[in-house]
Amino acid sequence: MSEQAPVSLITGASRGIGRATAMALAKAGHELILVARDAAALKQVQMECQALGALVSIHTVDLTDRDAVTALFRQLHTELQNKGLSNLVHCAGQMQDSLLTMTRLADVDQLLALNVTATVQLCQLASKLMVRHKAGHLLLLSSKVAESGSAGQAVYAASKGAVSSLVKSLAKELGPTGIRVNAVAPGFIETDLTAHYNEDKRQQLTAQISLRRLGQANEVAAVIQFLCSNDARYITGHILAVDGGFSL
Repeated sequence: MSEQAPVSLITGASRGIGRATAMALAKAGHELILVARDAAALKQVQMECQALGALVSIHTVDLTDRDAVTALFRQLHTELQNKGLSNLVHCAGQMQDSLLTMTRLADVDQLLALNVTATVQLCQLASKLMVRHKAGHLLLLSSKVAESGSAGQAVYAASKGAVSSLVKSLAKELGPTGIRVNAVAPGFIETDLTAHYNEDKRQQLTAQISLRRLGQANEVAAVIQFLCSNDARYITGHILAVDGGFSL
């Protein structure tokens, strides 16, 4: 009898690192549950992953809608009773460029609702599915700015700092139940979040990176794929930089 394919839920799966992760895990033989707000883009990713041989379901959900997230996991609780959930890969997030004195509190609330509150809720609900099988993996996206800070991104950096702290605490809390918790901390990656950077900004960033180039989403996805594999089964509480040497 063939071994059951790992089941991985990926948020923010319609673009950027989330999309690249879906493709990487599809190639690695995972069954995928893809979540995003853009239904059309999500359907396209589903078809691309299915073309790679993956079994894929999609769910259009706004992760800041707590009731909608609860409803999604109630559905998954029924559907995954025999399979279990192997990985939560939470790629959805929001980046905000704003000087402190120009930052509206309404924008702070919006950013924290997705980057922090939704992250906590997803970890709560996913871990409840995993604990029944005494195994699972929560993989979150932090950022190198959580450690180094970034002028004009104070709130974003603070939100990612919260993610890094959450990883450390949950790894200690959930480890005895067999659940691993890790994060990747990308540097400057070519995604929709950085598409607005002008050429001068890109050159300034490139000069600070040891490899002298911005990263690609598939390079982050390759690291995520490793952390979601059995080869990483003894890794937990780790925040792995994928930044081309930016943090050196």
